[in-house]
Amino acid sequence: MKLRLLSGDDVRRALPMRQAIEVMKAAFIQLSTSQAEMPVRVALRVPKHSGLTLFMPAYLGADDRMAIKIVSVFHDNPARGLPLIHALVVVIDAETGAPAAVMDGTYLTALRTGAASGAATDLLARQDAQSVAIFGAGVQGRTQLEAVCAVRSIRQAWVYDVVPERAVAYAAEMSAKLALPVNVAGSPAEAARQADIICTATTSSSPVFEDADLRPGTHINAVGAYTPQMQELPTRTVQRARVIVDHRPSSLAEAGDLLIPLGQGVISESHLWAELGEVAAGIKAGRVSPEEVTVFKSVGVAVQDVAAAGAVLEAARELGLGIEVAL
Repeated sequence: MKLRLLSGDDVRRALPMRQAIEVMKAAFIQLSTSQAEMPVRVALRVPKHSGLTLFMPAYLGADDRMAIKIVSVFHDNPARGLPLIHALVVVIDAETGAPAAVMDGTYLTALRTGAASGAATDLLARQDAQSVAIFGAGVQGRTQLEAVCAVRSIRQAWVYDVVPERAVAYAAEMSAKLALPVNVAGSPAEAARQADIICTATTSSSPVFEDADLRPGTHINAVGAYTPQMQELPTRTVQRARVIVDHRPSSLAEAGDLLIPLGQGVISESHLWAELGEVAAGIKAGRVSPEEVTVFKSVGVAVQDVAAAGAVLEAARELGLGIEVAL
């Protein structure tokens, strides 16, 4: 039995962002049309080290693909000069149950998270959207901007981070990478007021902008709040927006952006208009007016990892990427 080992660079070469966005649409459609098997992820908390490790298995029936991701978020890591997130994906042959590949999941996580927001932006944002604000200048914030630029003709971007030096470095890097003016915002209001599209990719426990600073017709991709205690979006924004989620059960178990307003009694579960897969499949409408505020709330689900990893492995075999080892 041979196992293919793939690095982060291999993953990057195997799956470009535009292709990853289409892969995510297909995965969400399968999830929302009962063609996927996906337990709610298992969370192992490590309070002694301010850490959390998640175990995320899934099977995509239409694609006949299976994998599990192990992802750790340890909040003391940046102070140690280490990445906040570490991840590994094991691809399993769905026909035999044999392990087929092991690949870096850290970049894959950023890629599939960005690609999900790209899919949501393509389905929900106004066609004439030209400006984007990114909250959070980390790895996730980078693929958020890349994905939005893949589906809309973005002319101007703004970035805000609570650590200004990170925002400055982000702006320089992403301006060069995307050939796009990326400006450092001096305040959350400055970023939000400029934006047709907002992406929040932070670890904040309180809203990162004010509802009053939103333009009419803004689309928001909220990907950072993945526990019940975390909150990136103002309650008022959630209350008045058309809210689309990646997966209802996961969102109702984990998404503080939704659970906090639910706990306050200002929204009900019916306020979650649709899953993204329902919109992608044409089962439910997305945006209904140019003035409407739309929110894609994502906590990240395992079908994304399975779909991305499957596409990576397929391309890696064709391109001869990675190395094979005998078990």
